[in-house]
Amino acid sequence: MVFKFNVSHKGITKKYETENEEIIGLSIGDKIKGESISSELDGYELEITGTSDKAGFPGISNIQGPFLKKVILKKGKGMKDNYEGIRRRKTVRGKEISLETVQINTKVIKEGKNKAQNLFKKEEKTN
Repeated sequence: MVFKFNVSHKGITKKYETENEEIIGLSIGDKIKGESISSELDGYELEITGTSDKAGFPGISNIQGPFLKKVILKKGKGMKDNYEGIRRRKTVRGKEISLETVQINTKVIKEGKNKAQNLFKKEEKTN
């Protein structure tokens, strides 16, 4: 199973893909080592900030386990309606990473050997 990682640092995001299954069972808010994602991230420490499964359901940090659940949400994560006071029942996934998880969002907590300036350069677009 391929996991797609979005690693962000100071407003810039870099994407990585890995088949490392050591991350199964971790939750939103847990810290992981960068080398478990890519050798470029050796020495980095990352925090998991969010997930999304193969159907696009977001992982919500206050729901235990890796299962789908229908919950009532107000505007925020997983809910985009912006009417005042509206609440809707939506399907979301729990905070634990499973084989159903496809995308994992992380942020850099601690830099490693390679400086972040070199890794997270903005790509110049040529027309």
